[in-house]
Amino acid sequence: MAFYEHVFITRPDMTEAQVKTMTEDFTKIIKDNGGKVAKNEYWGLRTLAYKIKKNKKGHYILFNIDGPHPAVAELERKQRIDENILRFMTIRVDEMEEGPSIMMRSKSSGDYDRRDSRGGDRPPRRFDDNKPFVKKTDDKKTDDTKTDETKANETKADKTKSGKEGDK
Repeated sequence: MAFYEHVFITRPDMTEAQVKTMTEDFTKIIKDNGGKVAKNEYWGLRTLAYKIKKNKKGHYILFNIDGPHPAVAELERKQRIDENILRFMTIRVDEMEEGPSIMMRSKSSGDYDRRDSRGGDRPPRRFDDNKPFVKKTDDKKTDDTKTDETKANETKADKTKSGKEGDK
């Protein structure tokens, strides 16, 4: 038999008791078709990344299933029909994960939060002389950036100035 991880999201207006009975019904479908649910985790009412069927939140449930493909196909068929299911996803895995899933592990266990004290993954910035970076701007144009027309006007202005100075 194959191993599967199956996650589904239910509507947020359902109570936890209703979600539990729905979970038991889906577990019964797997058992009736020759499989077994090795692990069942309720992740709680969580905020969705984007709206799904006009809902911003949903109850998340994880099944670790050990069973044949027809059992999983029947479960997915029933979930497509059920209007209380917002989304579901089934992934075939090589082996079952022991212990709690990554969503149920505490953040203090060490392997979940690997970032440094600043809260990011990037190393601190380093500067040559330990001063913050300041962008330098030059308001004056250099000769390389001046256009030919600007250069011609400047030379005319220089000639007229020198001619007037000589008359004095």
